[in-house]
Amino acid sequence: MGELFFDMIEGEARQADALYILGDLFEYWIGDDAAGTLGYLPVLQQLRGLSESGVPVYFMRGNRDFLVGHRFASDTGCEILADPSVIDLYGEPVLLMHGDFLCTDDIEHQRFRATVDDPHWQREFLRHSIETRMQMADSAREQSKEHKDSIDMDIMDVNQDAVRRAIDEYAVRLLIHGHTHRPAIHDDVASGGTHRIVLGDWYEQSSILRCSPGHWELA
Repeated sequence: MGELFFDMIEGEARQADALYILGDLFEYWIGDDAAGTLGYLPVLQQLRGLSESGVPVYFMRGNRDFLVGHRFASDTGCEILADPSVIDLYGEPVLLMHGDFLCTDDIEHQRFRATVDDPHWQREFLRHSIETRMQMADSAREQSKEHKDSIDMDIMDVNQDAVRRAIDEYAVRLLIHGHTHRPAIHDDVASGGTHRIVLGDWYEQSSILRCSPGHWELA
């Protein structure tokens, strides 16, 4: 992700009206105090530079960086968005989500999110040393990999009923999310012309949704 991300921040992002990051920017985030230990300071500096250039930057926590907090926001100049959030995108209400809350068939992951989103769990986790937190995060990542290897990939994708409920609840025609690593634009004419855009990962290539009034391009 590093060079691809830096190229984007130093390049076309400087011409954007705003930048929205929908979570999982980091492999894991074990607390704002550990950014330097994990080698993430260059990323924070890039985000700070972009925000100081006049481009608003919005960050939504993902399942890997759910512990991003106020210090991160202060250090980067980012505004933290709740998951989900409805934004005004050139006059149209648009629903933004990280995406994992739509994967309701993945029961184990939903249990994990319910646990780590609990404020008491977070306070207890952050009381540990950075070294201990790193060990716990590495263990959790290994368990996650074993979980992925043991179940059907379709179970980890979004549940279509959950998607429709979200679109109906927030009264939008466009939903944008990430998480599943299955970049695509899904058009649902039968449900009144709604659209769901899925962002991809940044391991070997970038995944950017470029929006302008009445138009979007996933690249």
